[in-house]
Amino acid sequence: MRFRTTLRAFYQAVRVAVRHEASRAAARRTGRALGLLLVATVGVAAGLLLGGTVQGPLGPFQAEFSLTPGLHGGTQVVVPPLGSLTLDSHAGPERLTIRLDSLDQARTQRLVSDPDGLGKASESAFSDVQSGIVKVLLQSTGAALLGAMLLGALVYRSVRRTAAVALTALGLIAASLGTALVTFRSDAIDEPRYDGLLVNAPAVVGDARKIASRYEQYRGDLQRLVTNVGKLYTTVSTLPVYEPEPGVIRALHVSDMHLNPGAWDVVQTVVTQFSIDVVIDTGDLTDWGTGRESEAYARGISDLKVPYVFVRGNHDSAETVAQVARQPNAIVLDNRVQTVAGLRIGGIADPRFTPDKSTTSSGLLEERRLFETGTTLATTIGRVGGADIAAIHDPVAAGPLAGAVPLVLAGHKHKREVRQLDPKTLLMVEGSTGGAGLRGLELAEPTPLALSVLYFSSAGKLQAYDDISVGGTGRSEVTLQRRLIKETPPPIPTPTPAPTPS
Repeated sequence: MRFRTTLRAFYQAVRVAVRHEASRAAARRTGRALGLLLVATVGVAAGLLLGGTVQGPLGPFQAEFSLTPGLHGGTQVVVPPLGSLTLDSHAGPERLTIRLDSLDQARTQRLVSDPDGLGKASESAFSDVQSGIVKVLLQSTGAALLGAMLLGALVYRSVRRTAAVALTALGLIAASLGTALVTFRSDAIDEPRYDGLLVNAPAVVGDARKIASRYEQYRGDLQRLVTNVGKLYTTVSTLPVYEPEPGVIRALHVSDMHLNPGAWDVVQTVVTQFSIDVVIDTGDLTDWGTGRESEAYARGISDLKVPYVFVRGNHDSAETVAQVARQPNAIVLDNRVQTVAGLRIGGIADPRFTPDKSTTSSGLLEERRLFETGTTLATTIGRVGGADIAAIHDPVAAGPLAGAVPLVLAGHKHKREVRQLDPKTLLMVEGSTGGAGLRGLELAEPTPLALSVLYFSSAGKLQAYDDISVGGTGRSEVTLQRRLIKETPPPIPTPTPAPTPS
């Protein structure tokens, strides 16, 4: 009886041990499989990031085709410095990016000299895209497989395990490309999403709602895309040549935002794509200066992540100034000079608060108050030893600043103007970066969104500037004009005749 009990207990122990060993073996097999999958996935991703890019022509452009890991797939066409458009073309863990880098020099010369050159150069756009996609798929597949094999060899140091990683990587590549093929949407071009300045410039690619999904028309629309963007780049290529120095300081001048929410998108894009060091706002951020509008709209300042110098305009209340000052990157100037991003900037607030034009005082009294404001700022700048820039709101206050500072920035007029106050002082009046807000809709022609990129030497001297205009409400034109600052020759002294002896 005791022997039978012992035998039964031994049998149960062996049975438990076998089950435990089988469970451990299954866990080891699962762990090895998960390890192979992890190594293959990381290797494929690393291979795509390092080798998933090819260069190739796209009409008149030299383009870059890239295939990178991505959670939601899709296609992105990048058109620097305007922004990008995104197409929901496919699902899957890979994202296709087409970047229009530059115009081919020889092709650009043909475009300028031949009236039909642009059309001829864009005829092959569709086949160029097909060729580029095929090349990037082939190269990306090879790079992903090589990346997985190298990582597998590094981790396992075994030919058998490395081969298993390679097979797993092939499976992952086949699955992802198969997913992209099955979920491909040829009508994705009907629903592009615009980012950057292209948010306000859909005309660069045409009206997407009118793009038919048929293959042949898609081919034609793609050619039109390349043609239209080619025209833009051909225009930009004729701008005066200006090569910024390594230590160049880039300032962005904005003014008269007037609560336009779309203005922040334009400003953010220019700050990013032009590598802006400091933004200078010459006032009228709001319309009525109420606490609610000031608090909500001023939050856009902190999103820019660069210093934001602000002087109050006649539409900005004390509450507006307080809300601006609460932003971590904001500097409010009112009759003082501060060095920001290497530039000595003096600023003073507009002495008026007149959001309702029916309450304004007489023109002569206003001009006198503004002139006194300019005199006050000129005195402050002289007391601290000078400044590179004076920021005011109304250009009427600029008169006393002539000779006291080399550059005066202003706004208020909603119309761009650049003129010499005297041989030593340049006045730059910005248009309305907010398109005059709701007031811009009252005019027969919408007010364009205007802003300027200013290029300063490391010594604070203005060397060049780019005037950027984005069509107002309902319009989509984008223009950029390059201006170089020419040295003003010193006046030739008039010789004084010697006195005639008596």
